[in-house]
Amino acid sequence: MHTDAIVLLVVFLAVVTLLALPLGRLLAAVGEAGKVPGLGWLAPLERLCYRAAGVDPAQGMGWKSYALGLLLFNGFGALLVYAVQRLQGVLPLNPQGMQAVSPDSAFNTAVSFVANTNWQGYSGEQTMSYLTQMVVLAGQNFFSAATGIAVVYALIRGLAARSSKSVGNFWADLVRVTLYVLLPLSLVLAVFLVGRGVIQNFAPYQQATLVEPVTYSQPKLDAAGQPLKDQAGAPLMEDITATTQTIAMGPVASQEAIKMLGTNGGGFFNAN
Repeated sequence: MHTDAIVLLVVFLAVVTLLALPLGRLLAAVGEAGKVPGLGWLAPLERLCYRAAGVDPAQGMGWKSYALGLLLFNGFGALLVYAVQRLQGVLPLNPQGMQAVSPDSAFNTAVSFVANTNWQGYSGEQTMSYLTQMVVLAGQNFFSAATGIAVVYALIRGLAARSSKSVGNFWADLVRVTLYVLLPLSLVLAVFLVGRGVIQNFAPYQQATLVEPVTYSQPKLDAAGQPLKDQAGAPLMEDITATTQTIAMGPVASQEAIKMLGTNGGGFFNAN
């Protein structure tokens, strides 16, 4: 192993070790449903979330109720992710005019993002509109990570209490993890990424002139978009010379921040 690789590993481990204590205290404060040091100003927003959802955060849940709440929330999330993909052609924030995602791809993406797998079977910049990327895909990066942390809270409470009939309140855990942990950390990381040059905009894709034209071959297509073939069945090829390159834009930094924090796949671009 090269010296620079060893130094990078040592620095990484040192940073993780230094962050373990403050992040551990933050997660403990969030799980105890008390005031979160330094983030108390978010408490009114937390209460607003409960009122909007009609939830009593002090009401404990048994494991069955907790699991049912988790399944209902994530089931609705999967339906929302699927619906937005299928309707993105008529929804706003779509400067490139992306059409509806196919049913099979939309279903696969919806289930995998909700399950925190985030398996990417599509080219992001060629398939998803800004609204789809920003609202449902980035949104599920938050909620799937928050769900995982909430389950750990419930497991710890169940092991610690043993005979207790309550393992906490799923809705309270979900709100508090998202509001006090994931959102603040994502905001800090997104600002850092923007400062390092990661794009964050709603601009249409840009066309850049190449310094040197690039010539490549591709199959000839008929009026229906199908490849033309010769008498032997081989595709007919044609040479194309490219003089410009399309550079994708979009709200990238905000999605990449939570993607990395939540250990999710599914990058904004195909080159993930």
